[in-house]
Amino acid sequence: MFWYLDSVVGGQDYQRYTAHMRRTHPGHAVASEREYWRERYADAERNPGARCC
Repeated sequence: MFWYLDSVVGGQDYQRYTAHMRRTHPGHAVASEREYWRERYADAERNPGARCC
């Protein structure tokens, strides 16, 4: 059940991001996990979209 909760809160997102970057953009730098989450939260603030609150 942990895997389900982990996927709901985005626990595997950074790993998917790094795999995508290495596979499709091998020459580009991969952001650190801290940088990834900082940008992701900033993007969510800039583009609220559908949120419950």
